[in-house]
Order: sequence, then C-alpha cells, then structure tokens
Amino acid sequence: MTPPAAQPLAPTPLPSPENRLLALLRRAGLLDWFLLGLLGAVGLAYLVPEAGSKASPIPWKVITTAGVALIFFFYGLRLSLEKLQAGLRNWKLHVMVQFITFVAFPVLALLARPLFEGGKGEQLWQSIFFLCTLPSTVSTSVVMVSIARGNLPAAIFNANISSLLGIVLTPLWTSLFLNTSADGGHLWGLAVSLVWQVILPVVAGVLLSRRFGRIAEQYKGALRISDQIVILLIVFTAFCESFAEGIFRSFAAQDILLLGLGMVALYFAIFGAVWGLSRVLGFSREDRITALFCGSKKSLVHGSVMASLLFPGMAATGLLLLPLMLYHALQIILASMMAQRMGQEAEVLPATPVA
Repeated sequence: MTPPAAQPLAPTPLPSPENRLLALLRRAGLLDWFLLGLLGAVGLAYLVPEAGSKASPIPWKVITTAGVALIFFFYGLRLSLEKLQAGLRNWKLHVMVQFITFVAFPVLALLARPLFEGGKGEQLWQSIFFLCTLPSTVSTSVVMVSIARGNLPAAIFNANISSLLGIVLTPLWTSLFLNTSADGGHLWGLAVSLVWQVILPVVAGVLLSRRFGRIAEQYKGALRISDQIVILLIVFTAFCESFAEGIFRSFAAQDILLLGLGMVALYFAIFGAVWGLSRVLGFSREDRITALFCGSKKSLVHGSVMASLLFPGMAATGLLLLPLMLYHALQIILASMMAQRMGQEAEVLPATPVA
C-alpha cells in the first residue's frame, strides 16, 4: 500500500516588528517587572509626593524598617555557619570592596574638583564629594548579588562592614573637606539602629538556619520577590520625600540631565575599575559579582541620615542630596539590568566542580 504523500510544512510566520521589539527589550532587561516597578514608583512619587512623605498617615518608616530587617533575617536563615565562615575568610575581596568604597570614590571626587569652579559649581562638587564618602547600600547590594548568583555570604559581610565603617569614615572625610557639625550621640544612635535593623536579624537567621533553612531555600523565589517589593517601597518613600521638599525645583532640566550623565559616568568608571581589578586579582565569577555590586553602590538611606546629622539646618540640604538621589536611582536601574542578565547567564553555565 502506497504511503500517503507527506504534506508540506507550513512556513513559520516571521515575527512582527512589534514582537521583535518586545523580544529585544526582554533580552536587554527593560521589560523586567522590577525595573518597571522602579520607574513606576518614581513616577507615582512625583504625582502624589504626600502619599509617601513624612506627612502621610501611613507609617512608612516602620514598614520599611521592618521590611529590611525581614530581608536580612531570611538571608541569615539561608546561610549556614560553615558557609558564612568560608565567606569571611576571603579577605582580598573584603579589602578591595572597602578600598573602592571609602578610598577610590573620594579620591576620584577630589581629582575632579578643578572642573567645578564658582559658587554653584563648588556647591555641586561638595554634594558629589559627600556622595563619594558614603558607605555602600545594604539591602540592595545583597539583593543584586543574590539575583546575579554571586557570593552571598561575602556580600552580606561587606554590606554590613561598609555600613559600620561609614559611621566613622563618612564624618572623617567630610570633616576634612566640608564644613560639618556632627553630634556623637546621634552617630551612636545610628549605630544602634544598624545593629537592630541589620546585624541582629542576620545573626538570628543564621542561628535558626539548621532548623528552618530548608524551608527558606524552598521558597527562595517568593522571598526574592518580597525583597524587591521592600526596595520598591524604599525608593517610593525616598522620592516622595524629595519631591515634597522641592529638591529639584532650583535646577533647570538641562542641569539635572548633565548631572545625571555625570553620575552614569561615575558609576561605569567605578564598575569598570572593580571589574578589571577583580580579574587581575584572580577572583572567581561569584566573587567578581560581589565586588561589582557591593563596591559600586552608595546608600541613599545612610546619605539622608548622615546629611541631617552632619549638616543640621543647612539651607542647601536638597542640593546636597540631589547627586545622591540621581546616583541611587541610576545604580538600581543599571544594577538590576546587569544582575538579571548575570543571573540568566549563571543558569546556563556548567556547575563549578567541587574540589
């Protein structure tokens, strides 16, 4: 019996220009829900700044503080003491990250000082220098390292030690080149807040990791989403406060655009330096990721607190925070894109053989 003739296959339809555009945006990380959420949070803060400012009846400070504490509790829960000890032994990584954060950043700002002359230029340079003296972010650095599949124990260690060192080194740097007035009691209060909000939750999580660590590992996808939601709340409330206080009103659009481009250049200059130095030092892929995301960031939370402590009653506090606000927004947007891409690459890489 003669078999039926094979039917010709229908030609595969070519994707429409709109579908090709969507695919390109997804590959670039520009359709990631977290990135879109960040842009939406800033836009919403611009439209209704009173909703997330100090005037809001919603206790945003309590909510975000509790959210950050939960982030670190669950990170500690997913760590074992053995993994944490292994991460702490990587002293080259820790020294390099802190060197970039507290030495390379301020020195770069000092080298750029001749470019800023005159009254407004000098004020702008002081704001940029203040940004460069700040510690690294805590929650966002660790979240980005987690998304990119880096060395999480080392990231937690560096984020915490950076915050602790910043309590001393940020006032020291600013006292050398800026006119400040800080109260030791306020700085002590900041240290106590850091212990309650970050260090104790991590310690509690590590101590409970043997009993509940498997549960946290099982639901790490949901925990990752909750981490990102907390960051969105932090960004929303920070921008609400800035818009409510009129930080951006004294600047023309081209001034903010040029400053934003300068912050992009600063971010990529540090990012490139960290990447090159980590390769020279022979870091593993996981350690390079940790160095990149912990060494290239600056903390908006610490910057806002430090500004109120070091420059109380200063009329130009808004100007002081403007570069920090731009850098903070840009670093989250750029870092989230890079972290998502690195995380996707890690999923297709072969597993590292155990020695």
